[in-house]
Amino acid sequence: MTASKTPSPVLVLFRDDFRLSDNPALHAACATGQPVLCTYVQDEACLPKGVIGWWLGQAAGALTEALGKLGGTLLTPQGETLAVVKDLVKAAGVSEVFWNRRYDPVGKEIDTALKATLTEQGVAVQSLSARLLHEPWAVRTGAGQPYRIFTAWWRAARELGEPGRPLPTPQAIQFAAVPEAFKKDVSAKALLKPALPEDATQAAQYWPCSEENAHTILEDFLDDTLAHYETDRDRPDREGTSGLSPYLRAGLISARQIWQAARKAEARSGDHVNTEKFLSELGWRDFGWMQLFYEPQMPTRNLRSEFDGMPWQNDAEAFTAWTEGRTGYPLVDAGMRELRATGTMHNRVRMVVASFLTKHLLTDWRKGERWFYERLVDADPALNAMNWQWCAGTGIDSSPWFRIFNPVGQSEKFDPSGAYIRTWVPELAGLPDKLIHTPWKMDATLSRHLRFVPGTTYPHPIVELKQARAIALESYKNLKGSEQS
Repeated sequence: MTASKTPSPVLVLFRDDFRLSDNPALHAACATGQPVLCTYVQDEACLPKGVIGWWLGQAAGALTEALGKLGGTLLTPQGETLAVVKDLVKAAGVSEVFWNRRYDPVGKEIDTALKATLTEQGVAVQSLSARLLHEPWAVRTGAGQPYRIFTAWWRAARELGEPGRPLPTPQAIQFAAVPEAFKKDVSAKALLKPALPEDATQAAQYWPCSEENAHTILEDFLDDTLAHYETDRDRPDREGTSGLSPYLRAGLISARQIWQAARKAEARSGDHVNTEKFLSELGWRDFGWMQLFYEPQMPTRNLRSEFDGMPWQNDAEAFTAWTEGRTGYPLVDAGMRELRATGTMHNRVRMVVASFLTKHLLTDWRKGERWFYERLVDADPALNAMNWQWCAGTGIDSSPWFRIFNPVGQSEKFDPSGAYIRTWVPELAGLPDKLIHTPWKMDATLSRHLRFVPGTTYPHPIVELKQARAIALESYKNLKGSEQS
């Protein structure tokens, strides 16, 4: 009697999708009925530095723990993806490889080469859709071109109907034996966990990292915050946003899961307005990835070429003051200090500080984009670049150059009592509400009474807003004029 042959294993590659539920690659691999090797290749070409590097390391650790509870493990070999996967496929006798698609330039290049190599060797490959609501090429104009205006893109995307339903967590995973040569890659020491910057003192406590944490945060948002989302989302002094962007970035939760949960909450509450506003933010995320897919140089190149001749001042001291939260404008400084300490910044404040850097300080948006990417826990190659180009006026469907956020006006409107400012700029905590937005206007009597010395206790403004605005507008006017001449 002939012994039955052990089925060959299949390989699942995890990359920014560190979850078990609604993971199409994992789901498809389990559906084969063959043993599964779960692997995260730590490829230097794909490992970001800074806070996001720390966060992705935490997410990989959380996945390792989740797989361990199911009796399995996550292989975490280091090296070039192509070389590592080729060796692993050979050592384990893998018959098929599964992964969820990547759309960034480096990821696409690696995956294209890997698929070609594996196919040539007779190994089947399945790449699946998991990151977005719609694939970057799925929503196109009548002429077959990518949309350049978000509202038109969003309208067309909605006409495609509701996104697909999320996939369940696999009931059971039959784990494959780890090849001898790769057993060193299953220990806790094998997983790279970059350290946080020393001044990111609150990031670890701000961001508990697991798939379960992501769903708890979503449920709390839908129960307690969604009802006021349209108005409170712009208020940094309130808990008005979901806080889900880091979890989406690491793939601890999927956009489809968030969409479905929001729809269920809407069915219970009947709150269509706030739900639609929230869902449009998921659409904005898709729109950003569509832009990066078709414009892979978006993080480094102006999408509006007339800005290639922009006379950026790029004052080094001003840039340092901006990064350290010492500009003399309380809302800007509060945002930049929040970013340093926690790895995040309220979205409204992100727009204010970006406008201030590019327009009031006439600093190239790429410097701000790079700083944000190093410091944000939700640093996303598509959204970070798109949002900076939007604020600077250099991108498609961007805010026009003449729209210059006034940091004082924004502060008075969206943080009227100064609660947000007091949290992150404690030297201003004792100021009355009326002066907390403009501390340089304090008179001598009050200054003595509060023992607050403008310029010493807190810095004087590094630029005068009206003058800086006029220079910015004149710079763009001359730029357009030189283009037309």
